[in-house]
Amino acid sequence: MEWSIQQLARIAGTTSRTLRHYDAIGLLRPSRIGANGYRHYDERALVRLQRVLLLRELGLALPQIAAVLSQEQDETVALTTHLALLRQEQDRLARQIAAVERTITGLRGGEELMAETMFDGFDHSRYREEVEQRWGKDAYARSDAWWRGMSEDERKAWTAAAAQLGADWIAAARAPGARADSPAAQQLAQRHIQWLQSIPGTPAAGPGGELDRYVRGLAEMYVADERFAANYGGAEGAAFVRDALLAQLDAER
Repeated sequence: MEWSIQQLARIAGTTSRTLRHYDAIGLLRPSRIGANGYRHYDERALVRLQRVLLLRELGLALPQIAAVLSQEQDETVALTTHLALLRQEQDRLARQIAAVERTITGLRGGEELMAETMFDGFDHSRYREEVEQRWGKDAYARSDAWWRGMSEDERKAWTAAAAQLGADWIAAARAPGARADSPAAQQLAQRHIQWLQSIPGTPAAGPGGELDRYVRGLAEMYVADERFAANYGGAEGAAFVRDALLAQLDAER
């Protein structure tokens, strides 16, 4: 089944001009161009457009989207990652809606407002206690200041990049003959460690960071804590990430 450029634009809520631009920059090629010069798109093209639009919603610029799509070939894994991000956003919005509804109800009824529940879903501070217990109050304060200093688009882009890293790990772990010490897995491990070093407040950030001990501890936590394991496709995927990270650290010694 195929759709004309006009049909696809209408279905996707975009414009023919936008689709032609995506074609011009190599982001979304038509599956066929007719003898009359009209563009036609098949189901595979629709899936790619869905991914493009999802990444746009997450705040990525077109060059970033092109880079993400070129790295991730498994569309099912990529869309699973997108779905997880959308569900996180859905949960956050649901909590915001509930908080605002409680405020409206309280104002209408002349009730005392509960400050503890008014701002649920508005930031990431619900993880504060856990972060402070694991890495100290200073670590939380620095990472919190870094996060709050970002624009909304920067936060979305960072979240999307983190999700993409998880998707790449899932694809690597599920590849035929996957080995944690393979060049591809070790390249991912290097990228993962660099990502950890970029986050202010962690022991890995900045000069003199306790990188080796910190990454080893995290690698084990990925397997032990199901919340982390879910980012890598479950316990088996998390074990692959752990083994790859440990192999990378051993190689750098």
